[in-house]
Amino acid sequence: MGWQRLCSAQEVATGGLTGIEIQGVKVLVTRVGDTFVAFPPLCPHMAEPLEISGVCADGMLTCTKHIWQWELQSGEPRGEAEKPLLYYPVRLQDGDVWIDFERELTYDYDD
Repeated sequence: MGWQRLCSAQEVATGGLTGIEIQGVKVLVTRVGDTFVAFPPLCPHMAEPLEISGVCADGMLTCTKHIWQWELQSGEPRGEAEKPLLYYPVRLQDGDVWIDFERELTYDYDD
């Protein structure tokens, strides 16, 4: 599989969460300055849909359900978050966002 076109860079707003399906898998994309970040659509904590409860601001993603936060550039947890945010490698090429998509990234949830 490897690198595939995900969307036009114009489709992704700074601070917004754009849901895009690739090979039947939903991915969320956001823009942080001139950088694009793509990650699974569910919170690593309790599978909360981040399209509903996620807020991006100042380079951070916050799940408002339980106030877990991540640094978008690295996926590192901040504050109360206990698990890192998984993310897909992306690059900008000729005005399009490309994703290195091998398989769906998923979290292990505690029972």
